[in-house]
Amino acid sequence: MMAFGVQAGNYDGGVWSPFLVGIGLGFLCWIVFGFAKTSIGASSFYAVVAGWLGRAVARRHTEALPYYRSHPPVANWTFLFVLFTFAGGFAAAWHGGEFRNEWIHLMWRDRFGGHVAWRCLAALLGGVLMAFGARLAGGCTSGHGISGTLQLNIGSWITVTAIFLGGIVTAMLLYSIPSR
Repeated sequence: MMAFGVQAGNYDGGVWSPFLVGIGLGFLCWIVFGFAKTSIGASSFYAVVAGWLGRAVARRHTEALPYYRSHPPVANWTFLFVLFTFAGGFAAAWHGGEFRNEWIHLMWRDRFGGHVAWRCLAALLGGVLMAFGARLAGGCTSGHGISGTLQLNIGSWITVTAIFLGGIVTAMLLYSIPSR
């Protein structure tokens, strides 16, 4: 299938069953609800890291901020969730034979060229915007998309809809730029 000049069917990686992954996420949610008495989410990881950096640079100012007075930056379950997400992604890529040591994915290079600086800038900007949006929305895609929708939270359904619409619009804009 050709989408905006990109041959999406040329993906060379393995594919996990979305049904099994969904069941696994459901079980993970039950486990987290049962043991941690909270829902899955990852966006507070960034707040914890920012709090640690703030304490290192301006301790009194950081500790005086209202958010950090009520949410001190500690390595809690959310912090470990994100670390294990990275570890799980690494393990899945390794196990599936998809682990690559590359700065620029083939699809990006085919569409936008092999400039590492441009790719890193795009990734950094996208990450900053996603983190800002997650904090603004009161949760990230895992918090709203997995835990919130699982609980039939209307705010989470609205947020997930906005995330998908934003992703579609961004992809359309990104891939409508003429190829190099």
